Amino acid sequence: MIHLKKYMTRDSIKSYLLILVGITMVGLGVHFFHSPFHLAVGGAYGIGVVLSEFTGLQPGDIMLIVNGVLFILAFLLIGASFGVKTILASLGTSGVVKILEFIAPNPKSLSGDIMLDLICGVILSAIGIGIVFNQGASTGGTDILGKIVNKFTGVDIGKAVLYCDFLITLGATLAYGPKTGLYSLFGVVINGLIIDYVIDGMNMAKEVTIVADDPAPIVHFIHHELIKTCTLYDAHGAYSGKPKQVIVTILDRRSYVQLKEFLKSSDQKIFTWIKNSSEVHGEGFRAIE
Repeated sequence: MIHLKKYMTRDSIKSYLLILVGITMVGLGVHFFHSPFHLAVGGAYGIGVVLSEFTGLQPGDIMLIVNGVLFILAFLLIGASFGVKTILASLGTSGVVKILEFIAPNPKSLSGDIMLDLICGVILSAIGIGIVFNQGASTGGTDILGKIVNKFTGVDIGKAVLYCDFLITLGATLAYGPKTGLYSLFGVVINGLIIDYVIDGMNMAKEVTIVADDPAPIVHFIHHELIKTCTLYDAHGAYSGKPKQVIVTILDRRSYVQLKEFLKSSDQKIFTWIKNSSEVHGEGFRAIE
């Protein structure tokens, strides 16, 4: 008997809820903003938009078929490395789109302007994809194609996904004309930029380096007030000739602000510099997956 408690921890429940939020945002973005103008901004939905013109099927139906076929191919060709979350997220995205097509078939443009709909749809869906990616999953489609292309050609996965998305926009050009194709291509570019920005923003931490004559009170504050850890390095002041200790710690935004206020109130001379870190794994942060 499978013990659900082993798998349904608080963190895993939170992760799946965030994935649900993410795929809902993707579904809303592509259905209400991209669908009215047949904008094929990459992914399984882009394939669905293009093929719907030639098959008469709804994009949501084609998404389900495409993702299903891609999962079978991926399983046969590269194994099950894409994981359970990706299966749920990609099929869930297809399901959300299909539900929206049933509730609100043939949606009209909310703004009447193709550029405004493109931007709003890309922002909404890209944030959703970023949330899903941040939980170690993906929405399927060209992500799976990218993995397959990478395995047999050696092309970087990111580039492979971009090439696949470009082919989809070419298909949109053939199906709906150059205007729709160019808008779709523009959407692919800004979609990638926003996804990267969202992922970096959600994982952003501050790497703080502090040089102080007396590090003890600072270390005590980090350990006991912020409940964080730090590392000490022995150093030697080139100008003063005095031995010093350098403190290095990684903090979230809130803890960084608290440390900054503490350093302001310190009586000793302190030299510090801060760097943004978007990928931090280990104790107190995200697990190494």
